[in-house]
Amino acid sequence: MAQTFLKLDTGVTGTLSTSNYVQGGISVADQWRLTTTFTNAADPIASNLERVDSTGQGIGSAMTESSGIFTFPSTGIYKIEFIIQCLLNGDTRFHKGQIQLTTNNSSYASVTSTRTFIANLSNNTFGSCIATTYFDVTDTSNCKVKFSISVEDSSTSTLGSSTENETSFTFTRLGDT
Repeated sequence: MAQTFLKLDTGVTGTLSTSNYVQGGISVADQWRLTTTFTNAADPIASNLERVDSTGQGIGSAMTESSGIFTFPSTGIYKIEFIIQCLLNGDTRFHKGQIQLTTNNSSYASVTSTRTFIANLSNNTFGSCIATTYFDVTDTSNCKVKFSISVEDSSTSTLGSSTENETSFTFTRLGDT
């Protein structure tokens, strides 16, 4: 894309090529959520997931998901955010969420984790935590992401809802790889 500009000090006009410069803004911003609460651990979180379907949410192409494995719609640098809300009627030292990545569509490594604890202050005490990472997606066939939950107390619930984001996953493409 070429743009015309005016050089004010001399009145000379010309054409500036912008093909080598960043143009536009964010091309992918996609959210998914857990639709139903589950109890205990999950690796990966693989059921009751949906792309957020509220009005006006999401930009560009969608992520795809199969059995808890997320595939990116295009290469680029992505910010990945995992927000977890949990509940327990009791005490627990940890409710842990992990973001796990692969660059070979096979071997996953945990790249970031987050934890919260719950101290029983009354019936059904809530906790929340957030994990964030960046991923250079160089190949959409091999670069994938999954999310997991581990718990100290198997009665701990990870919260889900089909109408609002309680436990959710956000994918934002920041730029080219």
